[in-house]
Amino acid sequence: MSPPPGAPVGGVVPVAPTIFHPDGSLDLEGQRRTLDFLVDAGSDAICVLANWSEQFALSDVERERLTDLALEQVNGRLPVVVTTSHFSTRVAAERSRRAEAAGASLVMLMAPYHGATIRAGEAAIRAYFAGVADGLNIPVVVQDAPMSGAVLSAELLADLAHAIPNVRYVKLEQSDAADKLRALLRLAGDVIDGPWDGEESITLIADLDAGATGTMPGGVIPEILGEVVRRHRGGDRAAAVELYERWLPLINWENKHGGLQTTKALLMEGGIIASDAVRAPLAPMSHELRAGLVDLARRLAPLILGWAE
Repeated sequence: MSPPPGAPVGGVVPVAPTIFHPDGSLDLEGQRRTLDFLVDAGSDAICVLANWSEQFALSDVERERLTDLALEQVNGRLPVVVTTSHFSTRVAAERSRRAEAAGASLVMLMAPYHGATIRAGEAAIRAYFAGVADGLNIPVVVQDAPMSGAVLSAELLADLAHAIPNVRYVKLEQSDAADKLRALLRLAGDVIDGPWDGEESITLIADLDAGATGTMPGGVIPEILGEVVRRHRGGDRAAAVELYERWLPLINWENKHGGLQTTKALLMEGGIIASDAVRAPLAPMSHELRAGLVDLARRLAPLILGWAE
């Protein structure tokens, strides 16, 4: 069940991949099955339209269709985080308001950037998030992602949280996330509901040690990562570490080899979706990497391979 309004969102918040037919068109039935799997896998919330969802390959019309589908299919069973990133403050604000109107529980945005060279300075970043949040009644997740190329210091993130009431969550995706989390919580722990980690949960134990309350991975093993978070936050760090280390090879495979294609490859292998296609110019995972992934996964037997049976 979705937590009551106002309750902090934490635990495991997997990114739902966007499912395509082999010709690159949206596979809406596969999308619905994927969302049902993520709910049944014990997710605490679900994120849609993120980078791991290939949001950069979707048209605005498709984004709206997928947002509506996700909220309809999840149907209040879990909170849904809708990614609304865009370089333009105006467009990002419009996307965010629409997501709220459709029923999103949170929106998530990266700092504004375009390509490798166009960035906003600190003052513009502050104005950007303030402009997006203006008139919005749901929480905002600041996605601190290396992809944006913007340096968001712990001090800047804390200032955003103090200055903008609905900036309540921060997702940290850097290799130094643990120490940055500590600094952020020292500066703004009283106003941040959700310091989360990302990067496929590759640094999860260190980040939980630092005070993370949730993680936003791909959709490969939410049932495992959710249990890791629960054990750690329940005070049994040793049990959390033992479980995490058993599954670390699969987490590493997604982080270092398969990337955003990993979840879709295993969804297809498990019979949840019919095609693991990605949109051009992305290319399919090589046969060799896919075979290695499937072999590893079958030895570990995650729910994603057995849910459809």
